[in-house]
Amino acid sequence: MAKNPIFKATLLFIFIYSHISSITSHNDHHSHNHKANRKFEIASDMFWKDGQPFRIIGGDLHYFRVHPEYWEDRLLKAKALGLNTIQTYVPWNLHEPIPGKLVFEGFADIESFLKLCHKHDLVVMLRAGPYICAEWDLGGFPAWLFSMNPSPKLRSSDPVYLQVVERWWSNLLPKLVPFLYHNGGPIIMVQIENEFGSYGDDQAYLHHLVSFARHHLGNEVILYTTDGGARENLEKGTIRGDAVFSAVDFTTGDNPWPIFKLQKEFNAPGKSPPLSAEFYTGWLTHWGEKNAKTDAGSVAAALDVILKKNGSAVLYMAHGGTNFGFYSGANTGTDEADYQPDLTSYDYDAPIREAGDVDNVKFNALRKVIAQYGSAPLPPVPSNTEKTSYGPIHLQRKASFFDMFDFTSSTNVFESENPMSMEHLGQLFGFVLYVTEYKAKSSRSSLFIPKLHDRAQVFISCPSGESGAGPTYVGTIERWSNDKVNLPEAKCHSNINLFILVENMGHINYGHFMFDRKGILSSVYLDGEPLYGWKMFPIHLHNLNEEPTYNPIMPAAYSAFNKKLTSGKKLIHQFENKTSKEPAFYSGHFTIDKPSQIKDTFISFKNWGKGIAFVNEFNIGRFWPLRGPQCNLYVPAPVLKQGDNFLVIFELESADPELVVHTVDEPDFTCGYSGMNVHQL
Repeated sequence: MAKNPIFKATLLFIFIYSHISSITSHNDHHSHNHKANRKFEIASDMFWKDGQPFRIIGGDLHYFRVHPEYWEDRLLKAKALGLNTIQTYVPWNLHEPIPGKLVFEGFADIESFLKLCHKHDLVVMLRAGPYICAEWDLGGFPAWLFSMNPSPKLRSSDPVYLQVVERWWSNLLPKLVPFLYHNGGPIIMVQIENEFGSYGDDQAYLHHLVSFARHHLGNEVILYTTDGGARENLEKGTIRGDAVFSAVDFTTGDNPWPIFKLQKEFNAPGKSPPLSAEFYTGWLTHWGEKNAKTDAGSVAAALDVILKKNGSAVLYMAHGGTNFGFYSGANTGTDEADYQPDLTSYDYDAPIREAGDVDNVKFNALRKVIAQYGSAPLPPVPSNTEKTSYGPIHLQRKASFFDMFDFTSSTNVFESENPMSMEHLGQLFGFVLYVTEYKAKSSRSSLFIPKLHDRAQVFISCPSGESGAGPTYVGTIERWSNDKVNLPEAKCHSNINLFILVENMGHINYGHFMFDRKGILSSVYLDGEPLYGWKMFPIHLHNLNEEPTYNPIMPAAYSAFNKKLTSGKKLIHQFENKTSKEPAFYSGHFTIDKPSQIKDTFISFKNWGKGIAFVNEFNIGRFWPLRGPQCNLYVPAPVLKQGDNFLVIFELESADPELVVHTVDEPDFTCGYSGMNVHQL
């Protein structure tokens, strides 16, 4: 049993938080007569807004991937592109990061985002989930679902799962009611689930979601589904009749009109306006791949094919943004070992680039097409967001990772005979250190972990050795290769300490391998024999939209590490293999003299290895230039301040020998391997 368990079977009961029964309107400036005259509907295979035909020319723009101070800037640029509609997902895990703790502030302030859409006369298609995909960690599901007992079966009519979904929606959906179009707000449609036909065929589940949505939102708002434009997907993912509108998506460049004809079969007569709910302007990129790019002219021409016959389309993405913190997701190939984690950047080769730039060929090509079909001239195009370089940032090595722990203390440690998953330790993102010991041998040994999610660095030490050294790096295990690690012959008079630092690189967000617990998920074998008696140390590094809480790591990273090791922490070794890839914390600062000098920037991690970076305690995401293609991490200006700005790096492998990073004024996707494949549309 775990010494300090915080996620038990009782977790199920904390969902009994109060049901919101009254709604405060956010639109009191609208008169009752004005609200009564507002109506969005489908008839004669067309969308109608206030009695007039309406063509949706929309774009996905996710509030949770953009700094809130830039929401308005990105919406104005979307409007200048010619869009009249914004589509966005709602990520459950951002809004309920731990069970019962609801967050609707900061990056999660969806109400403020909706108000800005309304201010700029942009209607909204809201994708409420509960599953969203989106290349977002676990497709928007909170990973604490995996710690429940019994564990809910995601995306199904499992009663345990439906119960927690209803608890979540009973808090989310009432907040949306004042923002529905007929109530004076911008929301014209609400999506149920997401591309369910590519996953399952549990119609009872979809009907439950429709019932939940109608209960909270009423009968006037249009509910919709989105599925791939193949018959099999539509048969499994749509709801026949006129209760739910069925939209489609398909590969950009495919002939859309046979797919729109097929779409009609899955909607009631007269209720099937042709809509591509995900018209792909670019594509996603995983670590180790070439950065995905699509031809601007081809994308614009494909959009024109839809619009010239009065079809509707939503650009996916209009603006991609950034997977700040630990929220980037992952895909798989034919099996779960073919694990493909996503970049921190979600630029997506969209017309509005990651840092808000619009001065590019794709933006201009799409705008030219869209301008042909608007009833009024398009607004002028705003300028690119200003960017700058603040020069080099010189860093100091503040602390060895292993110096941060007192391995003799029981504080913040879990103990178990066998390794436990990260989720059962309450560690939903980031890292866990697994520690045990084994008897020294006079020959080399082989370490094997049959099921590891996702990446581990292995270290050993000899407590009875001479003083002056810490754990020695002996190898790395990666989920996608899962090689054994050879441990060196040990010259040690005591048991050898074994340390396995495991990184969660993002829960799978799409497909049938989404039940993706993290950490060590099997026994650990040394020469074929299992190792027992584990201690597990969660590594607390704050995530996106979290207030930094005190832990022994970050303060030490900001100040000189003067603490002397206790005798229990003198983890010494004397081995034949002296190779060292010791994780460590580095910090530095740069100064901005005037408020007018505060601008967007990028930090280049060329010559560094792999890790996480924080600017002024804001988690700007993962870097991995050794694997690539992303070299630079985006730092939006609102994260910066006049005066000293602090950078903290948790480097897992090899720091730049010069201990320097450079701030630059542009992105760079030229790092890492050059021979990897890129996912093509």
